Amino acid sequence: MAVHGGLLRFETSGDGEIVDLTEGVKSVVRMAGTDRGLVTVFATGSTVAVTTMEYERGGVGDLQALLERLIPQQGEYEHNRLNGDTNAHAHLRAAVIGPSETIPLVEGHLALGTWQQIVLIDFDDRPRTRTVTVQVLS
Repeated sequence: MAVHGGLLRFETSGDGEIVDLTEGVKSVVRMAGTDRGLVTVFATGSTVAVTTMEYERGGVGDLQALLERLIPQQGEYEHNRLNGDTNAHAHLRAAVIGPSETIPLVEGHLALGTWQQIVLIDFDDRPRTRTVTVQVLS
């Protein structure tokens, strides 16, 4: 088995910003030059997550609103109380969604649906520099 990889780095504003990673992941896949295997996309950090969704304004807004209803930014959180912090909601949201996705690579293409993109969600309450590791296993 061969492993090819790349890093995606970018600045985010936090507060639930959703960033489309699909083209960056495709670029790493092209550089790997393989036709089939698995592509893993992993975000470094405990307040960031990776998932797939239809990346369009309505879907983005709906997901952000859902997460605010499920895990509100303002709330009584032990993490904040014990650490004098303000981002417990970010840690919880990231834990629920998770830091990575694995996508099959078929005939040189990510096996994504027509309206399915790979996205990063930065839940922290401040801007961050984010790093995403992409590995192609063939």
